[in-house]
Amino acid sequence: MIQMSTHDQKLFRALLDVGKELAAITDRDRLLSRILEISREVFRFDNAIIRLITADGGSLETAASYGYSREAADKLILLGQGIMGKAARNGRPYLINNVRQAGDYIPGIEAANSELAVPLVARDRVIGVFNVESQQPDAFSAHDSDFLSILAGQAAIAIDNARLYADKRRLSRENDSLDQLNQQILHGINLGLYTVDCDMTITSWNAAMARMSHLAAENAVGRHLLELFPTLEQEGIAERLRRVVSTGQAEHLRLLHRGNAGENRLQKRRLTPLKDNGQTVGALVIVEDITEFEQLLAQMIQSEKLAEIGRMSAGVAHEINNPLAVISFASQMLLADGDQFNTDQLEMLQRIDSEVERLKGLTTELLSYSAGAAAQSRRPTDLNRTLDEVMMLMRYELEKKRIASDIVTEPLPLVSVSKNHFKQVFINLILNSVQAMGAGGMLRISTGVLDRQRLFIRFCDNGPGIADTMKERIFEPFFTSRKDGSGTGLGLYLCRKIVADYQGQLTVSDGDSGGCCFEINIPCDR
Repeated sequence: MIQMSTHDQKLFRALLDVGKELAAITDRDRLLSRILEISREVFRFDNAIIRLITADGGSLETAASYGYSREAADKLILLGQGIMGKAARNGRPYLINNVRQAGDYIPGIEAANSELAVPLVARDRVIGVFNVESQQPDAFSAHDSDFLSILAGQAAIAIDNARLYADKRRLSRENDSLDQLNQQILHGINLGLYTVDCDMTITSWNAAMARMSHLAAENAVGRHLLELFPTLEQEGIAERLRRVVSTGQAEHLRLLHRGNAGENRLQKRRLTPLKDNGQTVGALVIVEDITEFEQLLAQMIQSEKLAEIGRMSAGVAHEINNPLAVISFASQMLLADGDQFNTDQLEMLQRIDSEVERLKGLTTELLSYSAGAAAQSRRPTDLNRTLDEVMMLMRYELEKKRIASDIVTEPLPLVSVSKNHFKQVFINLILNSVQAMGAGGMLRISTGVLDRQRLFIRFCDNGPGIADTMKERIFEPFFTSRKDGSGTGLGLYLCRKIVADYQGQLTVSDGDSGGCCFEINIPCDR
């Protein structure tokens, strides 16, 4: 058994304590400083320098030192160059008792005679060199080399651990920064994003998804997707998600989604598998709400249709004006010879002349509309009287089709409108009912005031009625349900547009005893 001296025993115990202390230090600069302090306290060295191998592995650069000039410490030493370079390259200590006899000595401290360089070895890899020098010849012994190698081994492991800890902290900061960036991106984009695992449990939920669904992330994450949104099963999204998870293949779809708040939204959805080491572990769902986009697109198409209507209206107005001029001239000539006609005939001629003037007004308005002219003049009008005039004009049409009429009116306040506009609306709505009912029908017309603020004119027939799915479509331009091709699809559209120009509404509903009812509702102060 090797016996150690009392001094060696104290030194060995000191190194054990030092090892525990160095293992607890994670800051590299503080660690290097402490290693140098220990070399003074334990070994009583007057100088020491720690050089570490550079990242390219070709040289040694100073990490910490004391007792060395700045010029000596800053000097870069190549691997294999000088005593320190050889210690690093060969991975073993070098004890030089007379540096003057060493041809490859690189100057360190002033008037140096002895040098001891031990490699810093961590995990079977040389990471640097611990070096001391002395002005005394034969200053260091084999014992010094052994104990300094022990300290160097402890220091090397502590230095490598500090480097690993620093790398881990750097990666952690980078990951935190990347995670923050990802969160900012996920919460900043307008696309709804959420993820589910293979059991359809929600694992993430971004801010846009919270806005779309009216459901905060803390109330969504961890919950079962179909428990929160059971309509996804009926819409086919749940089945698509299961298929993505089972096949690992992405899918996309477009659908009308009914949200928890009861509103219908047009959406695009892309379903992408989430994979870990090649295994599908869930799915990412990207939700794009395109409701507003589709509405804008529809408005643009509608604008194009309106522009085409304007161009067509101008052409039609020009074509109508020519025969109207002939009819107007003929009626004026006949009226000039009024003595030849009886009372009924004169009344019919006067109606012809009156309606010719009305048609002239309509064609003038069509031309003004197509040219972008301002709204036509409005005058205080009694719509009950306007309705009476229209019914006199329509009497022949109703009798020809054997359609009875029942008119119930209440006194109406005067409203500021174009009389010819509303004649056009009334005629269109009556003709629409006549064509729907056929022979033997009943047309009921009523007027009145609602809450002293709005008045109504209601046209109800006992025809076949209108399906719920068609109630809005009938107001679209160029839409017609007539099979004989007689309709242009513009009548109801123009009626609604005229009423809307006076801040009113034209709606359709089912009649109390079958058929349907068209109701005009406009403010009384117009």
